[in-house]
Amino acid sequence: MYHRWLDRWDERRARRGEEGKKATAFILDADRAFPGEKQAGTIEEFCVLADQAVADPAFFNETGGNGQGFERQGEWLKFPSDISTDVEENDVVWAKITDSGSCDQALVIFHHWNASSWNRQIASFFSKRGITVVELAMPYHFQRSRLDSSHADYMLSANLGRTIQSMRQAVLDGRKLIRWLKREGYRDISVLGMSLGSWVAGLVAAHDLAVSRASLFLTAGSLADMVWTGRATRAIRHSLEPEIDLTDLRRAWGPLNLENYVHRLARTDLALHVVLAKRDKVVLPELSASFMRKLKDTGARPNVLELNCGHYSLAMPPYVLLAGLSLKRFLSRTDRPTPLR
Repeated sequence: MYHRWLDRWDERRARRGEEGKKATAFILDADRAFPGEKQAGTIEEFCVLADQAVADPAFFNETGGNGQGFERQGEWLKFPSDISTDVEENDVVWAKITDSGSCDQALVIFHHWNASSWNRQIASFFSKRGITVVELAMPYHFQRSRLDSSHADYMLSANLGRTIQSMRQAVLDGRKLIRWLKREGYRDISVLGMSLGSWVAGLVAAHDLAVSRASLFLTAGSLADMVWTGRATRAIRHSLEPEIDLTDLRRAWGPLNLENYVHRLARTDLALHVVLAKRDKVVLPELSASFMRKLKDTGARPNVLELNCGHYSLAMPPYVLLAGLSLKRFLSRTDRPTPLR
């Protein structure tokens, strides 16, 4: 009885999230995704470029900026993104810092798609326990939002190239922030990602050796499969389906598929923590299970917590408390991963 009510609550929450979302044009936009490469006029040509990006270990590397331009005023930090887009507001990265008074440990948080508020409770909880929390505004969110958009439609859409550009921008912004934290003296860097933010956090952890712990909430491997099957992305699927099938979409968004980087996530100096919802209709449990199997097959040993709730009801008691306590134990571990030599 209770879980049926919970499912209905999640569905009502999902319907509210559909407000403002609508089908949009299917666009390749390869030059956004793969700067410097030749134009792609067909889906197959786009997929070839995507395959090359997956094989390129430098695709998510920082662009070699000088690390200047950071401005901090109280709890706010802003700095220029190393990726320039056609939305001026989006090219300035904002982060909210909740200081712990210690430079021992910092937690960088990547929020969910279309987040409308900062994670005040999480930030307060961990900062009081000696962990400085830095919440990064992902592309097209918060201060980086487009003025004429009701949600972050440029972050995730039927524009294949812009979606890759936005996700890559989020990863590079995160890595640039981590470099700043290291210069500020923070020794232990962890990342936390929620839903779409878990893909960003996972990509950051896979490509940045400065990250020692990664916690992924409501995650899976294939972003293409999540968009194709998820409750929150129906409008995007409606735009994609007449133009591209799921097999080609998996190739096109291959650079964003965490399963393509499991060998990096399985490195011995990275600890993994995962929170999943058994009744999730946004990130389907079978997609998460596939990702967990591939991680374990590669030698990773993620600490996995599965809760009998939905995607949105994870934010409700008792599930949010159980998830928070699990994250606290994970971040408080004294047996830090052994650095690679």
